[in-house]
Amino acid sequence: MANNDEQVKKSLKYSIIDGSFHSAMLGFGESFLSAFAVFLKATSMQLGLLSALPQLLGSLSQLYSNKLIKNFKSRKKVVCTFALLQGLMYLPIALVYFFGTLSIFHLIFFVSLYWIFGSILSPAWNSWMGDLVNEKERGIYFGRRNSITGLVSFIAFFIGGYLLERFSDGILMHYLGFATLFALALLSRIASFIYLTKKYEPPASIVEEDQFGFSEFLRHALSKNYGRFVFYLALMNFAVALPGPFFTPYMLKDLQFDYKMFTLVTATAMVIRFVSMPLWGKLCDKYGTKKILSATGFLMPLVPLLWVFSPNISYLILVEAYSGFVWAGFDTASFNFIFDSTLPQKRATSVAYYNILNGVTIFLGAISGSILVKYVDFFWSEYYSVFILSFILRYTASLIFVPTIKEVRKVEEISYRGLMIKVFTTMPARGIVHNIITFAHRKPKIKPKIV
Repeated sequence: MANNDEQVKKSLKYSIIDGSFHSAMLGFGESFLSAFAVFLKATSMQLGLLSALPQLLGSLSQLYSNKLIKNFKSRKKVVCTFALLQGLMYLPIALVYFFGTLSIFHLIFFVSLYWIFGSILSPAWNSWMGDLVNEKERGIYFGRRNSITGLVSFIAFFIGGYLLERFSDGILMHYLGFATLFALALLSRIASFIYLTKKYEPPASIVEEDQFGFSEFLRHALSKNYGRFVFYLALMNFAVALPGPFFTPYMLKDLQFDYKMFTLVTATAMVIRFVSMPLWGKLCDKYGTKKILSATGFLMPLVPLLWVFSPNISYLILVEAYSGFVWAGFDTASFNFIFDSTLPQKRATSVAYYNILNGVTIFLGAISGSILVKYVDFFWSEYYSVFILSFILRYTASLIFVPTIKEVRKVEEISYRGLMIKVFTTMPARGIVHNIITFAHRKPKIKPKIV
């Protein structure tokens, strides 16, 4: 037993290192895929397809996750194999530049493979980590892990924006900037793979009689706590996906931000997320995931509406600081609620079905957003219609489902007013927001241009 405890302890450290390199891959690579598509002159519909189709196919691939676990006879082997395959996709992604007029469609194809390989390992990873982390310390552990990995993602993204700006003179140099980022993303995933192989895998608790079909899950979903939670996030993700593909082209095309300003605005949300996640993790452990989920579920929907009020760089940095803070709470509570509300022997299947529904709604949301952007022209920016509609649908999702979700664990009671007082009196992000805004004001010569 003592030996196993030591293995678990080492594995949890390795998981933080693995997660850090994985986040570096996201910061160098995935975060710039939309910008790469804009560079390749993708249309709004193609941007929507790039955002939606890979995630849909990735989610559907999780139907085969349990079969893979059985065939590989190990969750660890599934995770390691597909993590490496995911990273290798950055090679063809970088080369689509040479495919001429079909480069966007090749990009969508290889990004789809990237998402399939990354998504199919998710249920196995969640099941594996669920067995490694003590249920009473999940909020603290994942809050700390997410804080560290978020910091790494922020640093990688910031370096990526700097490199793109340095390589922005001429089309070929511009491409070499993206190719450099994708090479760094590949190397980061390889490092992540190495630490995944070092982790200990406890015996899996998946048995045949505990499996259940997707149609059975759908039939009983609304009568069960976890099912209502899944439908809530599915509707929320539809609303989030509506404007999701278009914040990047809005900044790069409509506001004509250079890569410095694009990186600064986008990175603000990242840095506030990783700073505030430990706070949200502690609050989840103490007051329950339902309390945090419902509080942030009514704060987060405001984000897309705030984007329509001003193109001012300092204002948008404040919006993204707010966004990063409330999304940190929402994501932390959502992630921990999955562990709280699923049995270990059903967790891989439950996570797979959750991801499938979310993949479908994200696909529908992004495609619907693309159609609206193309045909609805009420505002000076073609993207404002999806920003406003997303705000309405996010609040609708929270109004419908939040009252129906119940806390699973026995936790300390606190009012929403008391929770907000605790949140904002201990919020660690205030000083960082001030520093970012101050930094933005030091560069008055760089201003967005409105066209």
